[in-house]
Amino acid sequence: MRMVSFAEFGGPDVLRLVDAPEPHAGPGRVRIAVRAAGVNPVDWRVREGQVLGAHPVSLPSGVGLDAAGVVDEVGAGVEGVRVGDRVFGEGVDTYAESAVLSAWAPMPEGLGFAEAAGYPSVVETAVRVLGQVGVRPGETVLVSGAAGGVGSAVVQIARDRGVAVIGTAGAANQDYLRGLGALATTYGDGWVERVRRLGRVDAALDLAGSGVIPELVGLTGDPARVVSIADLGAPEFGVRFSGVAGSVPDALAEAVRLISLGRLHIPVEKAYPLAEAARAHADSRAGHTRGRRVLLV
Repeated sequence: MRMVSFAEFGGPDVLRLVDAPEPHAGPGRVRIAVRAAGVNPVDWRVREGQVLGAHPVSLPSGVGLDAAGVVDEVGAGVEGVRVGDRVFGEGVDTYAESAVLSAWAPMPEGLGFAEAAGYPSVVETAVRVLGQVGVRPGETVLVSGAAGGVGSAVVQIARDRGVAVIGTAGAANQDYLRGLGALATTYGDGWVERVRRLGRVDAALDLAGSGVIPELVGLTGDPARVVSIADLGAPEFGVRFSGVAGSVPDALAEAVRLISLGRLHIPVEKAYPLAEAARAHADSRAGHTRGRRVLLV
């Protein structure tokens, strides 16, 4: 089979499309014929060697956590899924023609593979950070970097829970955020005052890593009510850096519920062929994504 691999840490140019043996589903796992794989910031952070504590790597290594496809092998002890089922979920080395998933869920009716591949990690992250920041119904959460994949999920899940959202994003994404149910404002000079004019901030999430942790602490008045997934320096300000995944099965179940109810939709901004994984990484690292980037297999 073909898969994307890297033999050294570095920039996008270290990625190679190689021939590799097909993986097999061990106990408690399923293998899928991958139709699409999600591109996440953690993928290029691992490739650069940034987050080896949370994601140990033995070189050469495959890439990717998220995928959607068709089950073609079921491991021992697995129930409730059969060969031929369409599923999406998380696994390892998903930038490939075949991948083994450790957590999965049936794809909701009407959902395509490209869109489905964009949900697993971002919904897990959104559910996790909303829980960690302790925001409650009737409160307001400020989301810095609200138009990306995780931000799109956070806004919609928070609104479903009765939490108001103020989102910051680029000028081109203001209407997009309003369409998701957030109060929106732009980055740049004066952004803190613009946020204050929109209302009280009870909690804040840093999803973009743009150096705004002190301002988020000032807006909430409490570093314990700020969580970052993108700024490794957040703990210097007493802010939690969230980098360890929670329950992926629970997050997938929440995604299925909300998608089926029409309350969650994360658009695919751009899809790339598997051979262009390096370009997808470069684009992802540049930021300013609305929704998700995926690889088509």
